[in-house]
Amino acid sequence: MNAVEIEQAVSELAEQPFDSAEFPYAFLIAFGNKETTIKRLRSGASNKSDIGGILQTNNIHLKTCAPGDVAETLSALRSSPTTTRAKAKFILATDGIDLEAEDITSGETIACRYTDFPDHFGFFLPLAGISTVKQIRESAFDIRATSRLNRLYVELIKDNPDWGSAEKRHDMNHFMARLIFCFFAEDTDIFVSDNLFTATIDQMANRDGSNTHEVIGEIFRAMNTPIPKRAEAKLPRWADAFPYVNGGLFSGSTNVPRFSKIAQRYLSHIGSLDWTQINPDIFGSMIQAVADEEERSVLGMHYTSVPNILKVLNPLFLDDLRAELEAAGDNARKLANLRARMAKIRVFDPACGSGNFLVIAYKEMRALEYEINKRRGEPQRRTDIPLTNYRGIELRDFSAEIARLALIIAEYQCDVTYRGQKEALAEFLPLDAQNWITCGNALRLDWLSVCPPTGTGVKFQADDLFMSPLDQAQIDFANEGGETYICGNPPYLGSKWQSTEQKEDLGRIFDGRINGWKSLDYVAGWFMKAADYGLHTPTVSAFVSTNSISQGSQVPILWPLIFKTGHEIAFAHTNFKWANLASHNAGVTVVIVGISKKPSLPKRLFSVGLGGETIVKDTDVINAYLIGGADVIVQPSNKHISGLPEMARGNSPTDGGHLILEQAEVFGSDFAKSGHDKFIKPFIGSRELINGQMRYCIWIPDDDVREAESHPEIERRIEKVREFRLNSQKAATVKAANWPHRFDERKPLPETSILCVPVISSENRPYLPVGLMPAGTVVSNKAFTMSASDLWLFAVICSRLNVTWVGAVCARMRTDFSYTNTLGWNTFPVPKLTEKNRADLTAAAEGILLAREAHFPATIADLYDPEKMPANLRAAHDHNDEILERIYIGRRFRNDTERLEKLFEMYTKMTTKVSA
Repeated sequence: MNAVEIEQAVSELAEQPFDSAEFPYAFLIAFGNKETTIKRLRSGASNKSDIGGILQTNNIHLKTCAPGDVAETLSALRSSPTTTRAKAKFILATDGIDLEAEDITSGETIACRYTDFPDHFGFFLPLAGISTVKQIRESAFDIRATSRLNRLYVELIKDNPDWGSAEKRHDMNHFMARLIFCFFAEDTDIFVSDNLFTATIDQMANRDGSNTHEVIGEIFRAMNTPIPKRAEAKLPRWADAFPYVNGGLFSGSTNVPRFSKIAQRYLSHIGSLDWTQINPDIFGSMIQAVADEEERSVLGMHYTSVPNILKVLNPLFLDDLRAELEAAGDNARKLANLRARMAKIRVFDPACGSGNFLVIAYKEMRALEYEINKRRGEPQRRTDIPLTNYRGIELRDFSAEIARLALIIAEYQCDVTYRGQKEALAEFLPLDAQNWITCGNALRLDWLSVCPPTGTGVKFQADDLFMSPLDQAQIDFANEGGETYICGNPPYLGSKWQSTEQKEDLGRIFDGRINGWKSLDYVAGWFMKAADYGLHTPTVSAFVSTNSISQGSQVPILWPLIFKTGHEIAFAHTNFKWANLASHNAGVTVVIVGISKKPSLPKRLFSVGLGGETIVKDTDVINAYLIGGADVIVQPSNKHISGLPEMARGNSPTDGGHLILEQAEVFGSDFAKSGHDKFIKPFIGSRELINGQMRYCIWIPDDDVREAESHPEIERRIEKVREFRLNSQKAATVKAANWPHRFDERKPLPETSILCVPVISSENRPYLPVGLMPAGTVVSNKAFTMSASDLWLFAVICSRLNVTWVGAVCARMRTDFSYTNTLGWNTFPVPKLTEKNRADLTAAAEGILLAREAHFPATIADLYDPEKMPANLRAAHDHNDEILERIYIGRRFRNDTERLEKLFEMYTKMTTKVSA
């Protein structure tokens, strides 16, 4: 269960009549416990309580009690020896009137009315295995509101199926945005009286909901009617109490979907929430999933934490503003200059979603401006920062509407905080009709028209804030001398997962500029558009991206184009997890890359330390691999740059599987009896090497075809290969039907033992899974191979240095390494080795192989699981790393960053020498 589902279950439990006997079990079910678990607790088989309660080991000890005994019961739970023995995380006591609970680990407690305990559902989320509790507690209201709005949305679509159609989807989304505004307005004094919207509906609508749509429609019509025109509009007297809102929010159709009795009840539940608690930077990213069928299964989990957003915004421009504020001190003139500078700063998110980057940027800027005003003795000064300076592009119309609404709410909340409720209310309504969030495809729109260079206006003007055009934005105002900062978290989408339309989006940007662009991640389009934008006006841009954008084959395609525009990498944050709030979600590995034509020095490189702390390094250069100190792009090489032996790709069957044999097929046949077993060879690729699978293949020398075909099964399989190849659409494969007895691409059978390196292997393993195979082994095209006569090569390939290099320069298949000989091996810099170096490395390689052998029949997958790697094998690798790294720099490297810096330095020197 996710947090929203838990909130819904807990809310429903609190609404039911309190049942003292059933509450403990219902509570546990609400947090995802299965019926089998509850059954065992009911029977007493797993209930460890010694005071008549329910004790679930490693989870919670809870007990219901007589009225007035809650505090005493909680004390008894705390003192119970079984609470300690069973390692309970929580204790909880309730009498159906009050409820108290304690987090045993932190000592944090809650005490509330029983009916209010759903407000504290985030407190108990570790019971459901959700560990990102801090963020959820801070956004508990947003999750509750999202959950309830979703229930209403689903109910309305059920009662009004036509409103769920593509033709009516915009109307439905627009209706939900209007509701959110009304709930917020009635709790924050924007409406003339508290609870005006909800109370009016409760009073004027029929209990069965039959006329609720008419009541809401009249309220919407009132908010779109200026006060002087109210008389001719002939509004009902009860609707006349609502203010004129304008701004496009209530313009257009006032049609409302019909309400059932249940839908009206849901509406009342939403109105009962305290909407003063709304957090627009969080709420927006959650609510956008309400209208998306595919995303509703993880409703409320689309949460971008403020600390992660600030990893982009701080080095982009906020740190610079804070430094200028610090330098200004109390100097009135310098403070005024800074305030004037801030008023002209534009923040542009061309993939803004529900606007959380823009909202956070706006709130941070308002906080800085308030500090300036306070130092100048003008604490209640009206803001100089226009909301229209926070611009965005968003593909989905509902998300675009929520982004605008979130910014409007953020502006109002900032006004209340920094100027006071009275001043905020006086200037809030009517809303401004200017439009600064454009709905459209960011990779097809002209960014210069959405966010024009300083002093330039746009030509298009519209009259509806919440119905933006698909071609450009709608504001015309001067911003002479201002700065533009582009930021966001665009969709990543690797090349294999892009739709035809998305591939066309990239084609519009890259086709004709460079070959190979079809292999780029979708996010590459935003980087290139930002660089093109920066050619026309001074700009710094920074995006969150999957780390593949700075690894492997994408680097020599994308980054030379960006660098060609004159842009450099101004700052970057290396790999970190961008997790959401879903239970057990590890998150995707991302980087942050900032680019600019004139970056300030030193450039800043951020990384995450072993303890989770942020490490900042100053450097003159950050290269495309996000490494400081060497401005280079690694290109594939046909020969090893250090003169090491060749590594070749294995054999490609292209056989429809007919030349490959499973173990049972070999030993369950009469190959051996007939003497044809000489045509059966061990067969190994990535999967077989890593998982320890034994497979075989039919391997027939050209001179022995007639003898091999005398075996009926071999003859049958050869004919199947011929048929498979003849049916191919590829001319080369059809041609290979002329030699169906052998692999399509066949290398000589190795006469000595060989080293085998998988093409695909997990990034989670601390070392590349290199194997030592006997002579006569056939290696598939899913692995690379070289002679093992020089065993010291094994030590080099399976070193930490090599896997770090591979992780930086090789491409990825999802999160796994996609190894190649030309890019992963031939470019790996190795210093000149002495005979003693080779002997030491050979001994280290033997040590690793012996450590593996000690755990036979454990597989590579078993042995190199980072959580379960045997101590002796880890020690053997550690010894190997120490020997090799001392060859490089005379000591161990401190971390992977230092390893890469040295390797890039060596690569630069070696390749420069070769090219010279």
